[in-house]
Amino acid sequence: MVDNARRVAVISLGGTIAMTSQTDGGATPTLSADDLVTAVPGLAETNIEVEVHDFRRLPGASLSFTDLIELAALVETLPVDGVVITQGTDTIEETAYLLDLITPSDMPIVVTGAMRTASMAGADGPANVLTAIRVAASTEARGTGCVVVFAEEIHAARWVRKTHATSPTAFTSYPGPIGYVAEDRVRLTTRPDPSPKLDIRNATTAARTAIYTVGLGDDGTILQALIDRADGLVVAAFGAGHVPIACVDTLSAAAKRMPVVLVSRTGSGPVLRQTYGFPGSESDLLARGLISGNTLDPVKARILLQLLLMTDADNDQITQAFDAAS
Repeated sequence: MVDNARRVAVISLGGTIAMTSQTDGGATPTLSADDLVTAVPGLAETNIEVEVHDFRRLPGASLSFTDLIELAALVETLPVDGVVITQGTDTIEETAYLLDLITPSDMPIVVTGAMRTASMAGADGPANVLTAIRVAASTEARGTGCVVVFAEEIHAARWVRKTHATSPTAFTSYPGPIGYVAEDRVRLTTRPDPSPKLDIRNATTAARTAIYTVGLGDDGTILQALIDRADGLVVAAFGAGHVPIACVDTLSAAAKRMPVVLVSRTGSGPVLRQTYGFPGSESDLLARGLISGNTLDPVKARILLQLLLMTDADNDQITQAFDAAS
């Protein structure tokens, strides 16, 4: 249950939740963190003390690694019991997982947003902010890592995905939410193992990473063009880790000069290790030097790979990190 003395920081990054319609008909981020909190009905009755911080005012699609690393540094300085971050839903799953990897504190860090702007009928931002503040203020959520709170559900950062372009219930997880909020009470049904923590305080290396999704009839030509410009690659493969045979030699050569991480394009379930043995199967690719992303989806795998490359991790360290993260 929430202690009446709890204090929560709300940090605004912009996004749909902070957008209002403009005279030309398009919505842009205009609302401050204070505007967002002021619009939340019933917040005063919670007896939770809220402080607000305007950090960025950007669409979710325009946030950068630099923005989020600076955000993590700010979070670590705040003398509060929990933090709520509001941002655009386009990149919520990436923000949440990055923060999960680089913030060592066990206080609740909650990311939320809205699928409808503040100018639209049925705007979902105020309800999501209120629920997120309740989770951030709760003692139950301590030690769960960073979570995404949306539509009264609590999702672990490593599992959450945006699976619909417009629905207010766009965020889902496999194997499911780790909890929910009902009758103003935070209820956790499971507690995920902690993610490994990365120390990026001295990260200075610039790195360019990409996700390549294989498709039917892929001959490897576009894959090669991407590899020529990347420092690390996540391959979103068919099923449990399979690619067309025409891509095998290209990936094999790439793995000799940079980390190539193999994940499933399905977004859930593991990359297998020894079930199939044909050219382009998971066992063939892993034997050629690709790194298993295990159960991470392509988006999360890229976040982890990018951070590791920024800290000059070698192939063995990257392999170990992916083993620990899945």
